[in-house]
Amino acid sequence: MVLELGRDLFFDYTLRTVALGSATLGVVSGALGAYAVLRKQSLLGDAISHATLPGVAMAFLLTQSKAPLILVIGAAIAGWIATLLVISIVNNTRIKEDSALGLVLSVFFSGGLVLLTVIQKMPTAKQSGLDTFLFGQAAALLERDVITMASIGGVTIIIMLLLWKEFKLLCFDTSFGASLGFPMAILDVLLITLLVIAIVLGLQTVGVVLMSAMVVAPAAAARQWTNRLGGMVALSVLFGAIAGVSGAVISSSAVQVPTGPTIVLSISAIVLLSITLAPNRGLVWNWIRSQRERRKLRIEVVLNDLYTLASQHEDPRHSHSTAVLEAMSAHRSNVRHSLRELASRGWVENVNSDEWALTSEGVIQARYVAGRGR
Repeated sequence: MVLELGRDLFFDYTLRTVALGSATLGVVSGALGAYAVLRKQSLLGDAISHATLPGVAMAFLLTQSKAPLILVIGAAIAGWIATLLVISIVNNTRIKEDSALGLVLSVFFSGGLVLLTVIQKMPTAKQSGLDTFLFGQAAALLERDVITMASIGGVTIIIMLLLWKEFKLLCFDTSFGASLGFPMAILDVLLITLLVIAIVLGLQTVGVVLMSAMVVAPAAAARQWTNRLGGMVALSVLFGAIAGVSGAVISSSAVQVPTGPTIVLSISAIVLLSITLAPNRGLVWNWIRSQRERRKLRIEVVLNDLYTLASQHEDPRHSHSTAVLEAMSAHRSNVRHSLRELASRGWVENVNSDEWALTSEGVIQARYVAGRGR
C-alpha cells in the first residue's frame, strides 16, 4: 500500500500535481505565517483569507472569466484593501486591532457571500464553480497552476530572505528599528502584502475558510521546537510541506475525501504532536520536568529536616528515626522513598533498622541546601 502510494506520487499526474501544489502552499504559507504568529497577528491571516472572497466575486463580475490568474488578482486586491483598512482603523480610531480585524473579516466575508448569491442567480452557467473558493478544490489544480504558485511563492520567499534582518526587527523591536532609520511602517505594509500573496496562493487548494489554518498552524507547531527565528521559519516550512503532501496522498487513497480539509487535518495533527512531544515546550516533557522538580524538592526537604534535627546535637551525624521525619513532613508517604534516594547518593546512611543519619558528604550538602533557602 505504501509502495503503491509512493509510486503514484511520482508517476500519477493528478496526484503529483496536487501534491506539488499543496507542498508549495505549505512552504510559502509556513514561511510567512511564522512572522504572523511571532507578531501575534494570527487573526490577520483569518481576516485576509475571508476578505479575499468579494475580490474573487468582483473579478468574475467585471471580466466574466473564471481564469485562475484573474480571480487570484481580484482576491489579492481585496485582501490588500482589507489589510490597509484594518491598519487605518487602528491608527485613526480608538478601536483595537482585534476588534478591527473581526469587523473587517465579517463585513468583507458577508459581502463576498452576497456577491456569490447574486452571481449564482445570473442566467448564464459561467458562474458555476466559484463557490469552490470557499473550501478549495485541490484536485482541479493543473501543472500551469503549480508553476504559477511556485513562481509567485518563490518571489515572496526571496523578498523575505533579502529583508531578513529588517523583518526580524519588525517582529521583535520596532522602536529600535525605527531609531536605526529603517522605514518600519513601509516594512509592515510590505510584510503584510507578502502574507496576502501567500494566502491568495492557497485559495484554490484549501479555500477561504480553511486558509487561515495553513498560515497559523505550521508556525505554531514550529514554535514548540525552537526559540530562534531561523529555526522556526525552517521548521514551519517543513511542517507545511509535509502537511500538504500527506494531505494530498491521504485524500487520494480514500473515496470522496476532499484534499483541502485533509491537508488542514494533517497540519493539525503535526501541531498536536508538537504541543505534546516537543522537548522545549511539550506537555509531556513539561510534566516530566515538573515531576523531577517535585522529587528533588521532596528529597531536599527530608535532607533539611534531618539536618535540622541533627543540629540539636553536638554530632551533626546524630541519627533519627523515620517516624520522626514522617511527623515533620507534609508528605509522609514519600519520606522513606526520599531516604532511599538520599542513601543512593551517599548523603545519608541507615544506622539501625529504622534510624537514619547524615554522612559527612550529606552534612555538606544539607548546609548548602539550608543556606540556599535563606
